[in-house]
Amino acid sequence: MKLHELRDNPGATPKRTRVGRGPGSGKGKMGGRGIKGQKSRSGVAINGYEGGQMPLYQRLPKRGFNKPNRKAFAVINLGLIQKFVDAGKLDAKAAITEDALVASGLVRRKLDGIRVLAKGEISAKLNLEVTGASKAAVEAVEKAGGSLTVTKAAAAE
Repeated sequence: MKLHELRDNPGATPKRTRVGRGPGSGKGKMGGRGIKGQKSRSGVAINGYEGGQMPLYQRLPKRGFNKPNRKAFAVINLGLIQKFVDAGKLDAKAAITEDALVASGLVRRKLDGIRVLAKGEISAKLNLEVTGASKAAVEAVEKAGGSLTVTKAAAAE
């Protein structure tokens, strides 16, 4: 095979319909837009408009509330921490702080703090210092012979 022999599969790229290019094209004159009316003109956006009937998005009840100042935590699982310790990216002997977790690449950014969840197995004896942790995660770390300290979340700048 040579470069000039390269072709796409037949039918893989359909020919583009050139609208409004004369009667012979089959899409000439009105260009498939019909006669007059709002939709035949340019610059029209009528998403969700139902001809004056009350639109669906207004008929359905509104539910819930999103707290504007809610805290967002970066979430990590114990299994991932163990994986990073085994790979040598985290030092199990030193205290593992939030900054150490970010530096190792386990978490991209701290957000309002880091919360540890109990998914996965942990066998290393770790000394973790994080903003939050589930009860199961605390138990799992202590069962492995380590300690998990929950610190207060620092105010976001």
